[in-house]
Amino acid sequence: MTDDRSLRIEEHPDRVVVTLDRPERRNAIDQAMVNELHGVCAALESEPRILLLTGAHGVFASGADIAELRERTAADAHRGINDTIFDRIAALPMPVIAALDGYALGGGAELAYAADLRVGTPRLRIGNPETGLGIIAAAGALWRLPQLVGLPLATELVLTGRILNGQEALAAGLVSSLHEPEDLLGAAHALADRIAANDPLATRLTKRVLRAPIAEHPAAEREAQAELFESPEKKRRMTEFLERRSR
Repeated sequence: MTDDRSLRIEEHPDRVVVTLDRPERRNAIDQAMVNELHGVCAALESEPRILLLTGAHGVFASGADIAELRERTAADAHRGINDTIFDRIAALPMPVIAALDGYALGGGAELAYAADLRVGTPRLRIGNPETGLGIIAAAGALWRLPQLVGLPLATELVLTGRILNGQEALAAGLVSSLHEPEDLLGAAHALADRIAANDPLATRLTKRVLRAPIAEHPAAEREAQAELFESPEKKRRMTEFLERRSR
């Protein structure tokens, strides 16, 4: 029986590693992959864990599947096929880390923008060439990218279709670090290890408050802190800290 899945999923107690794997299309994002990603999100919404996203064969995702895009209609645009799954990934309770190698273009870039943290390789090529194909970057780039790199650079990138290499992405703050391809996934796991060492509830509430609209602050912080101040884990961790300091 042929395995026609677009994702390889590796589960751990505190994280899930999802590898985009469509070698014949350079990991282009099609409807089948979107459906599988919804399944991943459903599992992580019910059992929150860190999500690591990466791509197989030296590519993150070359974009949305152009053969499918060419046939999509106005009704498909209104359905928000890609932006709906990217929003769902961004809203996952625990952090999302994207490990980016090779091409991360169009929808692939927008998937990366939906992550909380991004690491890359020097051979990364990331950007949004959609206007050259007669469409816009409609799955998050036009509002997430300005938040990540600032409006002037984002405007240049989405209007010209210029693609950033790894060093340029690092300088722009689009990725936090660069690693050789063979070290990339290890670097992503190292970030996940540091996150996993912290209190999961505090991590979840930190992410929630970070993403809250400006109008909800500082009330959002107060509500989250109030919940944590009553948490047994807060008392346990602080007691351990004080005991270590007194030795």
